[in-house]
Amino acid sequence: MSIRHLLFGACMVAMAVSCKKETTNNNNVINAATYLNVSYGTYAAQKMDVYLPAGRTTTATKVMLLVHGGAWSSGDKTDLSAFIDTFKRRLPAYAFFNINYRLSATPANPFPTQEMDVKAALEYIYSKRNEYLISDNIVMAGASAGAHLALLQAYKYAIPVKAKAVVDFFGPTDMNDLYNNPGLVPQLAIAGIIGATPLTNPLLYQQSSPLNFVTNSAACPTIILQGSADLLVNAQSQSVVLKDKLLAATVPVQYVGYNGLGHGDWNSATYSDAFSKIQAFLTLYNP
Repeated sequence: MSIRHLLFGACMVAMAVSCKKETTNNNNVINAATYLNVSYGTYAAQKMDVYLPAGRTTTATKVMLLVHGGAWSSGDKTDLSAFIDTFKRRLPAYAFFNINYRLSATPANPFPTQEMDVKAALEYIYSKRNEYLISDNIVMAGASAGAHLALLQAYKYAIPVKAKAVVDFFGPTDMNDLYNNPGLVPQLAIAGIIGATPLTNPLLYQQSSPLNFVTNSAACPTIILQGSADLLVNAQSQSVVLKDKLLAATVPVQYVGYNGLGHGDWNSATYSDAFSKIQAFLTLYNP
């Protein structure tokens, strides 16, 4: 099985479309709208799919930005198509932005390229809030490497807007530990993905670890969903340690552990439970 599939891996062909301000229907109600492959930057990989709900407003419509996994080196936004469908049913008043980003498999895109692309995507969304008729209430969400990038954005940056909450599906949180205690992905591969080792560039590992940005003021309410038998992202040294640090900083956190399960290879009942818990968490902490 490839790293991409292990780290969270469905393909959807989409025509690129341009964005424009929405009009109302004959009853003066804002219609739902979908835009695929919207550019948020000048690079080919800097694309997002935009899902806007009906009846949205700049004051009430919350936003969720989703980031796919794939070991930072593979994967595609279409990997989260099922997530989008589920979230739209459970959180129908939200607008959803599902992004691609430059992958580290290309030598020109070492860390922190991926982090900067997520930041650029959020800045683009923020700049378009009046055009899209959405608020600046933003929730970050991601799976695996995408969760790592979502956590970094949520904890590390407050400009142009601070994330209200983050949904973490089995994301790495401590890059030093990921390198020094690798699972199925060997150290050599991790160093290749990041572009350095902790010895050659300790600052990059420090700055790329969401765990290092957990403070009462910087972090935000976080729900962590993790399989206890994950062989790629260790539950104890990556997810439980994040939960403990958030608790110590008195930041609201919910840890949802699935005993005996691995890295996202969960059945439909488990995912249904996970989405139910996310829905309840966001209803409580981002009402």
